[in-house]
Amino acid sequence: MSDPTFEACPLFQAPPPLKIGDMAPDFVARTTQGDLTLSNLRGHWVILFSHPADFTPVCTSEFIAFAKAEPQFRAMNCALVGLSIDSLPSHLAWVDAIRAQFGVVIPFPVVEDPSMVIGRAYGMLDSTAQSSATVRAVYVIDPEGIVRAITWYPMTVGRSVMELMRLLAALQRVAEGDVLTPEGWMPGDDVVSPAAQTQDAVADAGPAWFMALQQDAKV
Repeated sequence: MSDPTFEACPLFQAPPPLKIGDMAPDFVARTTQGDLTLSNLRGHWVILFSHPADFTPVCTSEFIAFAKAEPQFRAMNCALVGLSIDSLPSHLAWVDAIRAQFGVVIPFPVVEDPSMVIGRAYGMLDSTAQSSATVRAVYVIDPEGIVRAITWYPMTVGRSVMELMRLLAALQRVAEGDVLTPEGWMPGDDVVSPAAQTQDAVADAGPAWFMALQQDAKV
């Protein structure tokens, strides 16, 4: 018979998987720019992105790209927040090494998560994980604190910062509720209307009722 005490212990219960539409778990943590409370960023879009480890080549390339694109994200009312299980001293040393070796200043906070409590709250790690070496996750959080997109990459493949910027722009556009964005959409491109839901609407829309492209009125 199993031990009921063991089964009831929350240390052995993984949190439910975080889904699009969920409230982003709040946290308070030390970062390279001082203490951060995630909910203090309400009113802004947030891109929270984890990386497997400091001083690794793929992560370094990503951080350089994020740093160079940070002014564009800021202009889109989006705050960047990095995270890994490495300690704050490790983060500070890595950020300084990027500045010294590549001439790039990291302008956004990098969160330490040595206990993996944040990683587990976001579902980046299961309840028995001892390492975050396979985690390269991104959570796009809207100004109300709701998760609007989640992406996962393997340890060996770097993310595209430009694609994340495109994703953010598309999420901001559809948040207005009047249109959808088609494949590869970029600001200024045509958008699509929501699919017709009634026979009359289908008749009015014509044969291509299921994908009606239209010029974006917001351009």
